[in-house]
Amino acid sequence: MTPQTIKVACSNCNLRELCMPMGLSGDDMGKLDDLVATRRKIKRGAALFSNGDAFNALYAIRTGFFKTCIATEDGRDQVTGFQMAGEIIGLDGIVGDRHTCDAVALEDAEVCVMPYDRIEELSREVPALQSHVHKIMSREIVREHGVMLLLGSMRAEERLAAFLLNLVQRLHARGFSQSELVLRMTREEIGSYLGLKLETVSRTFSKFAEEGIVEVKQRHVRILDTEALRAIVNSPACA
Repeated sequence: MTPQTIKVACSNCNLRELCMPMGLSGDDMGKLDDLVATRRKIKRGAALFSNGDAFNALYAIRTGFFKTCIATEDGRDQVTGFQMAGEIIGLDGIVGDRHTCDAVALEDAEVCVMPYDRIEELSREVPALQSHVHKIMSREIVREHGVMLLLGSMRAEERLAAFLLNLVQRLHARGFSQSELVLRMTREEIGSYLGLKLETVSRTFSKFAEEGIVEVKQRHVRILDTEALRAIVNSPACA
C-alpha cells in the first residue's frame, strides 16, 4: 500500500526552526518548500525504513516519536536512539546508499520526506542548507560519543538520570514542560538503549521515586528534583 502523501510548506511549519536553517530569504524558503514535497504517515509499530533498504531520502519528524534499532546476531533488537518531532532521521543511509538500521514509530507519526538528490542540488544553491545538513551530521556524531560515554563509564543511576535529563531538555526545546513527560518507549526499550536489564531500569525508577526525585505513574514521569538528577550524573565515579 502506498503511504499517504500530502503537499506541505516548510514556511508555515512551527517546527521549521528545529529542522531547517534559520534566516533564509523568501526565495530560498520557497526552494525548501519544493524540496519537502510530501508528508508520510507511519502507524505505531510500523517501520519508516528498515536495515538494507535503499537510501533515497532524509526524513524530518513532524509529529510522533521513533526508535532506531539494529538486530544483533542472537536475534535481539538493540535500540540505538530515540527521535522526536523536529529531528532528522535517515542519515545512516548516506555512507553506503542503504539504511543500516530500522526506524520504527513508537506512536502514530508523520514525517516530511526530503529526497537526498534534491538536498544535494539545493545545497549548491542555498549554502545555509549545506551548512545545516553538516550541523545535523555533527550533532549525530556528538550524540554517538555521548552514548558511548554513557555505556562505558556510568552506573545504572547515572545512565537513567542522564537519559531523563536529555529527554526533558529536548522536549522543552519543542515547547513542552521542563518537568513532565510521557515516555513513548517501554522500560525494556530504555534498558536496551542504556545497556541495562529491564529489572535494573524498573528498580532504578523505583529508587528515584522513593528518594523523591521523580514521580512515576506508568509512562507518565514528573521530575520533582532536577538538581538531584544533575548531581547523580555529575557525581564522582565509584572506585
